[in-house]
Amino acid sequence: MPHHRADLSSFAAALAARLPDTWTSEYRQHVVYRDQFPLEEEVWDNGLVSWALSEFVLRHHAQLDGPAGQRLCVIDRPLHRDQFLVASLRPDDDLKPHHFDRVMEPNGIKVASDPLRAAVAVTRRLLPHYRCALTAVRRKALAQPEPPLLHVPPEADQVVTLIWYEDGVLGTPYASVPEEARIHLYAHGFQYHPHRAAFLLPTAYGVGGSCTSNSGSSPPARDAGHRREPPPRDTGHQPSPTHAADDRSRHRAGQAPNYRTPLTPPAPLRRPTCPHPASRSSSRPACTTTVSTT
Repeated sequence: MPHHRADLSSFAAALAARLPDTWTSEYRQHVVYRDQFPLEEEVWDNGLVSWALSEFVLRHHAQLDGPAGQRLCVIDRPLHRDQFLVASLRPDDDLKPHHFDRVMEPNGIKVASDPLRAAVAVTRRLLPHYRCALTAVRRKALAQPEPPLLHVPPEADQVVTLIWYEDGVLGTPYASVPEEARIHLYAHGFQYHPHRAAFLLPTAYGVGGSCTSNSGSSPPARDAGHRREPPPRDTGHQPSPTHAADDRSRHRAGQAPNYRTPLTPPAPLRRPTCPHPASRSSSRPACTTTVSTT
């Protein structure tokens, strides 16, 4: 014998009659799939009900209207013929998105097809959270009707434009930099190159290093044209196995080990270099950054 799905219209009417205070039920049928899109926007849920509306095609739903602008929706629970989903709807008040910020959604619940048991579950598990969320949202609407907008930045008296040149160097001509702005370029890693009459960011930083230095996270270059060499690394060379075995034999014979084991001199350090400009893509546009000083 086939197991038929419980009737949504009669269940919603019976549920509304058993909820506290006065509730009414309105049955709505979906002719096409897009008819459920407005319901998906109105539902105040971030869990099971929202998932069901976004993943399944629903043929109908019921809306329950209660006191003080409270609204609930009832839909079939997908893949469960003897269960329904009940969720709250966003209030009809003139509310804006920032009023719902940091207000926890009163997520919907699943209920059995028995209207009496469903009414008890909705009264105990859904309506208290729904009323608390409604109160919080309406209080925020009274306290802050308009969204908190950021202040408009003040207009800059002087502007320094940084150009990413074709050879991969980020900089600006010296003559275009105001005197009071030069210390800021030094502090962000730029160096003055007399042969080019410009402030340039060292190409040894690379593309990623240039962006990092321009954001102010690199150490300041206090002396123009000063290039810092990398610190010497610990070579960590160990004696060869032959010398180690010789030391053990000398120790067993009561002789002092030979500590004058010759070590291979470390390889000379190489300063990291950037790829040749010709190897870069010539189609990359020049990057222009504007730094404002007031």
